[in-house]
Amino acid sequence: MTACAACGASDQPTGARFCHQCGSVLESTCAQCSASLAPGARFCSSCGTPVTAASTPAAAIAERRVTSVLFCDLVGFTTLSESRDHEETRELLTRYFDDARRIIGRYGGTVEKFIGDAVMAVWGVPTSHEDDAERAVRAGLELVTRVADMGEDVGVHGLAARVGVVTGEVAVTVGAEQQGMVAGDAVNTASRVQSVAGPGQVWVDETTRLLSSGAITYADAGS
Repeated sequence: MTACAACGASDQPTGARFCHQCGSVLESTCAQCSASLAPGARFCSSCGTPVTAASTPAAAIAERRVTSVLFCDLVGFTTLSESRDHEETRELLTRYFDDARRIIGRYGGTVEKFIGDAVMAVWGVPTSHEDDAERAVRAGLELVTRVADMGEDVGVHGLAARVGVVTGEVAVTVGAEQQGMVAGDAVNTASRVQSVAGPGQVWVDETTRLLSSGAITYADAGS
């Protein structure tokens, strides 16, 4: 199995192109024909093109950081999209993504990726603040409010979002932008927490609550 040069994870599946732990590129490819390059190759074995710095991406630097991860998802959007015009659905999603990017950015977060009608964002990467957990929760609260208001604006009554925020240690690929920046249990847990939150609610884990309870009031939702 291939080992990742960035984080050292050695249990990579055969044929994998990206590390399943940190998202780093596992193999180099030819800039001319995209064929895989052998380690240390000076020429492509498929087309003979000289291997340049552009052909061989530098190994990404991975490190561990404590990060607050937010997932926001539209509730029932699949059903909604089936009953609306495709153009209207696209415009609604575009507006939602634009608002999410603006709100997350205002609270100092970074959008990691959009997945269907879900948004993943992180705080603490690339710049960290002592109140990152609080910033993530406040962004989540504004997101669910904004989605409800947007539904009223466009005549989609009952449109709602739900948010999960989890704070924990993740593997960060330094220098990466958007998708592939972070990986770890906190990411998976934040997605699961979001999936069980109710429409219009923001659910957090215990660490996030402890770090932000001085400014935000919480109600216990159980385990």
